[in-house]
Amino acid sequence: MSRPYRICECCVMDTSDAEISFDAKGICDHCNGFWRDVKPNWHPDDQGKAMFREVVAKIKADGKGKPFDCIMGMSGGLDSSYLLHLAVSEFGLRPLVFHVDGGWNTDIAVNNIQMLVDKLGLDLYTEVINWEEMRDFQLAFFKSGVPHLDIPQDHAFVATLYHFANKHNIKYILNGGNYATECVRNPLEWLYYGTDMAQIRDIHRQFGTRQLKTYPFSSILFHKVYLRYIRGVQVVKPLNWLPYTKEIAITTLSEKYGWRPYPQKHFESRFTKFFEGYWLPTRFGYDTRRVQYSSLILTGQMTRDEALEKLSKPAYDPETIDEEFEYIATKLGITVDELRHYHTMPKKTYKDYKNQEWMFDLGAKALKMLGIERSVKR
Repeated sequence: MSRPYRICECCVMDTSDAEISFDAKGICDHCNGFWRDVKPNWHPDDQGKAMFREVVAKIKADGKGKPFDCIMGMSGGLDSSYLLHLAVSEFGLRPLVFHVDGGWNTDIAVNNIQMLVDKLGLDLYTEVINWEEMRDFQLAFFKSGVPHLDIPQDHAFVATLYHFANKHNIKYILNGGNYATECVRNPLEWLYYGTDMAQIRDIHRQFGTRQLKTYPFSSILFHKVYLRYIRGVQVVKPLNWLPYTKEIAITTLSEKYGWRPYPQKHFESRFTKFFEGYWLPTRFGYDTRRVQYSSLILTGQMTRDEALEKLSKPAYDPETIDEEFEYIATKLGITVDELRHYHTMPKKTYKDYKNQEWMFDLGAKALKMLGIERSVKR
């Protein structure tokens, strides 16, 4: 039984999130969670900068005499680009820039990465994922009917980086995750956990057509437990300690490096642009802009009226969507008709396949109790 439509009186999250709840004032649990759990413990000011300088000193000391003192995954997106700028220009860190090519890079993303690396005088390491395996993996997710089609791409990015850090004994991974633009999380039914190996194996077993011999995998136990507590690898999120706004980041990067912005967060990938901009909202009614704009509203970077105005227009261009279908289908080696069939087939959720949701819930509760991670909702 569907719920009556309702939208938060503060942000723009609505009942397209099936688990959303509202208080007596019409304020949603995403907003209340931010004010209760995140804001009191978030210090993107002088206090945070001082805390990060202590971490920087340790990274530099541990990296003395090595060709680089940390590693940083680079997509070409705003968060990772600005973090790279700050890490090198303001704090003097020497990261190895690590990029994973999953086959969907936009020309803008490639150019943005190269300009930053060149002007900062850094080394760029690019890992290319076997395209035939990636293509088969992505098609398996299309055939499964679930919303979270980006898992094959996202999982490859995460797993490759972690395995590289483990192999080369790199103890610090810089991560662009942040509260400023990501304090509201995508509901679990929209974008499920990308490292649930039970789900990944079940979907590929049912719908894949070839063995994934070289595709990189990383279970949550590997990177959350083994790497962190056995190997001593630390994931550091500097943007949570430093003043960071979307506007300042775009202006700084554009002026210093000729960096070019994207129409929407995560659109540095051609596949993610199609997936988040068109597929999710038109097939499932999930518009990830609601999450992104709500984060900006809560952190004072956008007004609710501005967000509602943007949401009144589709995230994709109706005049070019047929060309996008053609491009995606051709790249995946299928017909446009087959791709459109996947768009209209019966909908499934992560609950229709094997999963380890209990393990993720348990881990999240433990990390929250220890104060290691703070998230509004998932």
